Amino acid sequence: MISQIIFSILFIAAIVFFAGNARKIWRNIRLGKNVDRFDRPGERLKTMLLVAFGQQKMFKKPLPALLHLFVYAGFCIINIEMIEIIIDGIFGTHRVLSFMGGFYNFLIYAFELLAFSVLAACVIFFIRRNVLKIKRLQQKELNNWPKTDANLILITEILLMAAFFL
Repeated sequence: MISQIIFSILFIAAIVFFAGNARKIWRNIRLGKNVDRFDRPGERLKTMLLVAFGQQKMFKKPLPALLHLFVYAGFCIINIEMIEIIIDGIFGTHRVLSFMGGFYNFLIYAFELLAFSVLAACVIFFIRRNVLKIKRLQQKELNNWPKTDANLILITEILLMAAFFL
């Protein structure tokens, strides 16, 4: 029972922290000028899919593009399992969605496969950036904070995905 209370308190604190940050971001967005972004919806959608999700600049380098795809898809899909983790944490249950039977087993297998893909991709990215020292990742403008930021993100992702298997 105490673990459920602690989980609930931490979960509520996380929601409050998130809401505060979302409010700041929304306030900053509203500082910008109004622009009509509803013209050329097809072209805008294509650009968004290619640049934001598809990492268009990565198409020239298939390995990083594939690894980025693993990371993006993995995190998006693995977050579905977070719903179950939150429910289990609050109510003290274990695998509350297992009533779905074989489909649930398939989902868990897919989540674990994706988690491993994300873990492997992040380890490869970390090695490429810090051990192999790929030339385009060693440019002057990527020193100091950008390098530290990238490494902190990669290490955090590696730890999160490693925890997925505990």
